[in-house]
Amino acid sequence: MPFGECTITLQDVAYQLGLPIDGEAVSGCLTDFENLMENGRPAWEWFRELFSELPPPNKVKQMTVHFTWFHERFRVPPANASEEIVRIYARAYIMMLLSSQLFADKNANQVHLRWLPYLASMEDLGRYSWGSAALAWLYRCLCHGTNRNVVNLAGPLQLLQSWIFWRFPSLRPSGFDVFEFLLASRWATYLPTTDAGDQRVVSARLCLDRFHDRDVSRLAFALRSSRSCLL
Repeated sequence: MPFGECTITLQDVAYQLGLPIDGEAVSGCLTDFENLMENGRPAWEWFRELFSELPPPNKVKQMTVHFTWFHERFRVPPANASEEIVRIYARAYIMMLLSSQLFADKNANQVHLRWLPYLASMEDLGRYSWGSAALAWLYRCLCHGTNRNVVNLAGPLQLLQSWIFWRFPSLRPSGFDVFEFLLASRWATYLPTTDAGDQRVVSARLCLDRFHDRDVSRLAFALRSSRSCLL
């Protein structure tokens, strides 16, 4: 790994996913977001205007819609779709992308309505710094993942995995040395196997999982001693 780099940066987000890292901030309240909508419009009323229909009650949970409804309802647009129908399908795709990929949480099977204000004007989507927001969300999820009671990791994990393979060539699967922009696009055809590289990753993870407090102390002492010898 190159010296001086130890974490994912905005440059990595731009190179790996091609998301804009300049522009207006992606922000808003996650709990009372409905009060911030245009003219205090109810969220479900706005949903009907943007998607021309409402999901069935069994696919709704508070302010979220089950992912399967979006996937089944807006999977493929009709062949003779009008421009407005295409826009509806595009909104649905973006909703799924935001909720299940860039800003996924542990309820990745739910699509949250908090993204409606951004979809109301699709022409303005490019004004926002989506890369900065995705990176901030990944940092938050990684921080939360250090809790000993947390067993699952959320966030834009495709960014994390692609960054690891890019920065740590020894962990990169064989046959993926040729790259292009976007860097993460080359993993679209990657299927995990039980090759030697994957076995090294598994072995390294097992070693880390078996670490105890005393092992960490010994490792820190060894690092300090080796640094003193170099100086």
